[in-house]
Amino acid sequence: YGSPKIHKPGTPLRPIVDYTGSMAYNLSKSLSDLLKPLIGKTKYFVKNTATFAKDIKDLKLEEGEIMNSHDVVSLFTNVPIPEAIKIIDRRLKADKTLHKRTNLTPEDITELLTFVLHTTYFQYNGNLYQQIQGAPMGSPVSVAVSNLYMEDHEETANETAPPEMKPKTWKRYVDDSFEIIKENQRNSFTDHLNSIDHTGSIKFTDEPQVDNTIPFLDAAISKKEDGSLKIKVYRKKTHTDQYLNFGSHHPIQHKLGVVRTLYERADNIVTDPEDAKEEILHVNKALSVCGYPKWTFKQIRSELETREERKALK
Repeated sequence: YGSPKIHKPGTPLRPIVDYTGSMAYNLSKSLSDLLKPLIGKTKYFVKNTATFAKDIKDLKLEEGEIMNSHDVVSLFTNVPIPEAIKIIDRRLKADKTLHKRTNLTPEDITELLTFVLHTTYFQYNGNLYQQIQGAPMGSPVSVAVSNLYMEDHEETANETAPPEMKPKTWKRYVDDSFEIIKENQRNSFTDHLNSIDHTGSIKFTDEPQVDNTIPFLDAAISKKEDGSLKIKVYRKKTHTDQYLNFGSHHPIQHKLGVVRTLYERADNIVTDPEDAKEEILHVNKALSVCGYPKWTFKQIRSELETREERKALK
């Protein structure tokens, strides 16, 4: 089926193979669990928005530098599988803890991985198809395969880039990256990124900062007059502020979890105190429309403040 990308012009469809219940689903899930510990071993890896904000909040742009973002065109369905499996094989053989997670050898795992990635079948308009390129969106192991391929790709790209072209900062979350780079090197570095994959499958597009601001994940990063950075919460134009309604038949823990998540995002991402206050007011207003009473805000705020006090005592 197709998942519409409502935030993009023309509302293109993201093709998804519903893997749940398929013959290889459980195997794909098990392989994903085995590969996950291999991910995030590079300095470029971004775990989530909170760690990203922590990593960049003290950075400063110098004269001639800009913030830029790169995106891989349809990463999952374009990742070159043979090359990805070779990379994963090397990483598995170098992993000293693999024997603690499984009795399978690296050869066993790559054989199973090859089987999973080459047995994706789906039905469309009454016809049966086999996916012959890339990793299927909907398969649990596709995220790990794509991440591990991108880690190798970005390390190669940054190590082989000429010094004058190399970004000062490069951070990536799956197929999206944030970088600080010399403005006159932006196009050259994009060309360099697109030259790394010899199969021609992986293609990058880029978007520079607009009005000294650029979005990355759910953070909006802005350059201040002195070159330092200010971070706020980013919401796409299609965002509706619709959250789990308080009157719904869900456990109260789930509803309080919504408040907690939005409050923690404000605490962990927003760098300016006034912006943080404004963000909390926005959250309170949006959740009030969804039926949340004031006591839920007070309870979560008290809980978070108590947690911070305990951390300070340690």
